[in-house]
Amino acid sequence: MFGLGMPELIVILVIIVIIFGAGKLPEIGSGIGQGIKNFKKATQDADKQEKIEGKNKEGGSGSA
Repeated sequence: MFGLGMPELIVILVIIVIIFGAGKLPEIGSGIGQGIKNFKKATQDADKQEKIEGKNKEGGSGSA
């Protein structure tokens, strides 16, 4: 995972706790989780829309 080992991840976590404080970590985690969820939903919706448009082009009148 990007060449990061356990010691590097621990140092990053400690820096985040120092900057934001332990009380803000659940809020930050929740926000990141919702952002990822929304991103996945948007990409899935875009894929579905592309498939629908592709089917509509195939089923057209045949003149291009």
